[in-house]
Amino acid sequence: MSYGYLLQLGIILVSTKLLGIATGRLQLPQVVGALLAGLVLGPAVLGVLQPTDFLSQLAEMGVIVIMFSAGMGTSLRDLKNSGKAGFLVALCGVLVPLGLGAALMAAFYPGGSLLQNLFLGTVLTATSVSITVETLKELGRLSTRVGNTILAAALIDDILGLVCLTVVTSLAGQKVSILWVLARILLFFVFAIAVGWGFDRLFTWYDKLVKDRNLHRFPILAFALCLFMAWAAEALFGVADIIGAFAAGLIVAATPKGAYIAEKCAPLSYLLLTPVFFANIGLGVTLPAMSGRVLLFSVLLVLVGILSKLVGCGLGARACGFKLRQCVQTGVGMACRGEVALIVANKGIAMGMIDMDCFGPIIIMVVCCAVFTPILLKAAFKGEPAYDSLEESTLVDRYELGGQVDIVTSRLLEANDKHLAGKQGG
Repeated sequence: MSYGYLLQLGIILVSTKLLGIATGRLQLPQVVGALLAGLVLGPAVLGVLQPTDFLSQLAEMGVIVIMFSAGMGTSLRDLKNSGKAGFLVALCGVLVPLGLGAALMAAFYPGGSLLQNLFLGTVLTATSVSITVETLKELGRLSTRVGNTILAAALIDDILGLVCLTVVTSLAGQKVSILWVLARILLFFVFAIAVGWGFDRLFTWYDKLVKDRNLHRFPILAFALCLFMAWAAEALFGVADIIGAFAAGLIVAATPKGAYIAEKCAPLSYLLLTPVFFANIGLGVTLPAMSGRVLLFSVLLVLVGILSKLVGCGLGARACGFKLRQCVQTGVGMACRGEVALIVANKGIAMGMIDMDCFGPIIIMVVCCAVFTPILLKAAFKGEPAYDSLEESTLVDRYELGGQVDIVTSRLLEANDKHLAGKQGG
């Protein structure tokens, strides 16, 4: 048995933290440093570390934990209120990249069929929200109107992207039933609601049984639910595992021990899984030799990848009454791409819908979007008060506001007692 993976993990943890601190001092999100650590140490630059199945599995656990934490930090009521905006943002964020991606493919490869052009557009529809979530958490903007809209849109975007891929593959000759795909998506949400109801009843009953004590068995049970929901989403319903993990987070947040569980699960993320996830993105980058034409195509693909989400999602947000700055924040937050785009590209290559020459530019696009999105998000929120993006009726998080009111009330009562005592002493 080889123990080299222990050294790899140690190098990843130290390098991601050091580069994260360095990028933080440069007024950039620390996520960028973690991404750069994998890119610099990986095959693309120094070749110190190599991608392995073990690291890929840990990275998958990382993205599951990130989305589980995002679910626990999200109010179900706020997410529900963002449903309309989330749908419009997701719809525009799928249609605009689909059209612009197909147009770019047609311009550079005029001999291709319409389906081949649409396949590149389908690659651009996918949003990888995990990097955005981690950046918003770092900036303190996850529980805001923009943050909730991005989360809702990302979930809907994933479903619309899956439907889009199903349509294109079915037109290309693959026997895939669109109705069956939609039915499985609907069944998953019914399943998630049923599991949530049962889990909430179980937690409430057991919380009363142990007389409201904070026990380690609560976060263990919650994390087991996260893994089960992530597995069920992929294996039983064909939905992305991160949606299952996010649903589990929402379920746990609604229980009496939601805050305690979120606190106990945080070290699992920042001590190991999250750094490995971001570093693994960089480790997976291997750039093939490219001609000047392909390099130009890569640059344009990166621009289209970012601008298509910025314009599409921004228009969707504008239609829902968002301010201009909030539209930019939403569009930038949805611009990140990840493993889903690469999976769709691999499927396109296997079906003969995408030429191998296009795979290098797609990799560059994914990496650039992953690196640029946190930087652009930081710029989009710069100079804005921490809770300025919330709905006008809410200036700070309700939980924190309640805590501040309790503190003020207690101090007033304390001052009043001292005043009365002073009068009695006088």
